[in-house]
Amino acid sequence: MPSGYFSTPLIFLIEILFSLYIGILALRIIMQWAHWEYSNPLVQLIIRATQLPVKFLRKFIPPLGRWDSATILLLVILTFIKLLLIGFLQSVPLNFVIVFRWMLADILSLFITLFSASIIIQVILSWVAPHNSYNPITPLISRMNAPLLNPIKRLLPPMGGLDLSPLVAIIGLQILAMLTLPLLMAQY
Repeated sequence: MPSGYFSTPLIFLIEILFSLYIGILALRIIMQWAHWEYSNPLVQLIIRATQLPVKFLRKFIPPLGRWDSATILLLVILTFIKLLLIGFLQSVPLNFVIVFRWMLADILSLFITLFSASIIIQVILSWVAPHNSYNPITPLISRMNAPLLNPIKRLLPPMGGLDLSPLVAIIGLQILAMLTLPLLMAQY
């Protein structure tokens, strides 16, 4: 059997499990940044899923202003562990600089993906959900995307009721990824 026979499914499993939990932690950071309502069911799920390790880390790490440094540190630690495990399974020679750059690239990619997906979800919900119906995700996504979309809306000229700010924001996020991720991954 080839050497990647067992390591490939194991890498896949590590990537999926770590990425799901790291994504929930990223949503917890966004939740605090965007001032999501704590009574929302999705917010309650995020808090319950992350409360135990965050509460433990808060005993040792104070918040930095309005930022929950315990959540940020947990996201960084789990990303670091994920990359170390994957690097070990792929037999990649690692040093701290390489892992640190990969970690920054992985975290930046995660946030770009989350914001791009949330903008797409917001656009789709605006097409299919009537404005008078309640969807618990709609106010969360609107608050999350407002800091990105509102400045673009102010800069764009009126388009006869057509809002192109989501398209401009997604293009901007993708350009940001194209410009920064290769530098962090040393692929320039």
